[in-house]
Amino acid sequence: MTFSLTVRDRMMVAHSLPGELFGPAQRLHGATYVVDLTVRADELGTCDVVCDLGALAGELRAALAELEYRNLDDEPAFAGVLTTTEVLARTLADRLAGRLADGRLGDVGHVRELEVTLRESDVAWASYRHPLGEPS
Repeated sequence: MTFSLTVRDRMMVAHSLPGELFGPAQRLHGATYVVDLTVRADELGTCDVVCDLGALAGELRAALAELEYRNLDDEPAFAGVLTTTEVLARTLADRLAGRLADGRLGDVGHVRELEVTLRESDVAWASYRHPLGEPS
């Protein structure tokens, strides 16, 4: 049995994707992503929840704010990196996993995985799953 909790937000960025594979996206362009953050647990924690919904939404907002309204081509963290949707999903998942590990959401030792999904449109998206270690 697995429980999940998902929160959703959005962010706007600019970037370019050099390389013939990316066609017109080689040029600087904007992207608006709908971002889902899902956390999964095999059991419920305090107060019979996976985690605090409001706190989870706040952490997602904070992680997105670090990238939002920026030209990712100019961000030192992405120097030499293709900022594909897949790479951005992994980057956000890694950053959010760190926020959970910092104890910002309280008792989440039972949460075993988080997944970040970036939706470019209603027909195209990418996800990245980040395991969080053994449940306590």
